[in-house]
Amino acid sequence: MCGRYASIRTPEDLTGLFGVTDWRPEETLAPSWNVAPTDPVYAVLERPVRDDGDADGTVRRELRALRWGLVPSWAKDPKTGARMINARVETVHEKPAYRRAFAKRRCLLPADGFYEWDAVTDETTGKTRKQPYFIRPDDGQIMALAGLYEFWRNPDTTAEEDPDAWLMTCTIITTEATDEAGRVHPRMPLALAPEHYDTWLDPHHQDAEDLRALLSRPAGGRLDTRQVSTAVNNVRNNGPQLLNRPGDTTP
Repeated sequence: MCGRYASIRTPEDLTGLFGVTDWRPEETLAPSWNVAPTDPVYAVLERPVRDDGDADGTVRRELRALRWGLVPSWAKDPKTGARMINARVETVHEKPAYRRAFAKRRCLLPADGFYEWDAVTDETTGKTRKQPYFIRPDDGQIMALAGLYEFWRNPDTTAEEDPDAWLMTCTIITTEATDEAGRVHPRMPLALAPEHYDTWLDPHHQDAEDLRALLSRPAGGRLDTRQVSTAVNNVRNNGPQLLNRPGDTTP
């Protein structure tokens, strides 16, 4: 799975990297070295441009702040999202919770790396503990994690213009980890290469097999995996020091 990641680029960086044409300064997020489920996260997505209520086939590419943990439109409670931070690529196109979003609400979630945990035995005490690893492209480039997004209508509000009327949420698509990340955890997030961004984000492209074929392992499997501070285990901790190797004082 992918249950924690780092996202430290500025919105100015992301709009340039992903060709974004529309973003809202009021949705600016602080850099985070410890993005956790239900946190707001940056997502790149495309939505139809409407004129007098009718879609004319054109789209605009947006950078939005979404809550991590997908809440299906039919969910009765938004707390559902805390359990839906990942969607398996093997079934994402057919599972009721994800298939509508997979058909036309796909997004990219920019990440600078992600965390996974491995059970290790302390040689001194013999006790088992969880050791975090930070996994990122070995060339330091950003990862465009494959995601889905969804709208959830709050039944307790009546006015469409109420800021609490709609909730936008997202999930990360995962696959089996068979490369460097597989030494730590059996699942890992999927990503897209820049040449595939347009097709993935296009809400009019709905061929499931074609879309799934675009997905690949981050950085083509050329990943750097290293042990980092156990401080990341606590979601309240944040900052570049989380990337320190055990015993180090600098990232």
